[in-house]
Amino acid sequence: MRTYAILIFLLLAGTAYSQKTINNYKYILVPDRYDFFKMDNQYGLNTLTKFLLQEKGFTAVMSSEQMPAEMAANPCNALRTEVVQKKGLFVTNLTLLLKDCQGNIIFKSKEGKSREKEYQVAYEFALRDAFSSLNDIPYKYDSVSLAPPQPVAAVQPASPATAVPAPPPPPAPATAAITETTGILYAQATANGYQLIDITPKKVLTLLKTSMPDYFITEGGAYNGVVFKNNGEWFYEYYKDNKLVSQKLQIKF
Repeated sequence: MRTYAILIFLLLAGTAYSQKTINNYKYILVPDRYDFFKMDNQYGLNTLTKFLLQEKGFTAVMSSEQMPAEMAANPCNALRTEVVQKKGLFVTNLTLLLKDCQGNIIFKSKEGKSREKEYQVAYEFALRDAFSSLNDIPYKYDSVSLAPPQPVAAVQPASPATAVPAPPPPPAPATAAITETTGILYAQATANGYQLIDITPKKVLTLLKTSMPDYFITEGGAYNGVVFKNNGEWFYEYYKDNKLVSQKLQIKF
């Protein structure tokens, strides 16, 4: 019985640790345009979102800005910002959503409201009202808060045969030597992303969009991998003979 009780305790503890909160994230990506607008940063709402997130303590980055290296290397290190508008008569209603890279909602604000008649003022007031519920939640970045708990000696069974082994440490990030490809590749837009053409012209690679800007899944090349932008430069990474290969690309959009 004691062994079963310990296993249940560890499973419950692991579940509690696996639940994501805003404290698991240092970075937040803010889009240049919200779906309910026709222009980038209309009424200054996107830059206001970035400002309010920075006030909270996040490192907020606009989609058009250069991403930090840690964020570019793994888009799942960042939350994505969405603002949803609910149409109402004489009322501006906005809700703030923070989602992970898989689209799971990590935080949802209350519905911010404004009855101001001027659009600029109404949207700003409604957004600030929505943010008020985020401000009520303490935030402190914790990079290890999702780590599985280690077994505590005090709750382990006396018999070594029933002891629960500690989980192995997480694998270190893969490293790769960077090589530079010669020749410029020209990006042609497709329904789902781009195709890269050389001067021949010959299609070299197909880029498929993901939920993160400047981060693509590749098809049609010698190896399947990813293409992403880091510090203003494009990289193509894939595995060859169980080794990570990183190629620097010259892409013209």
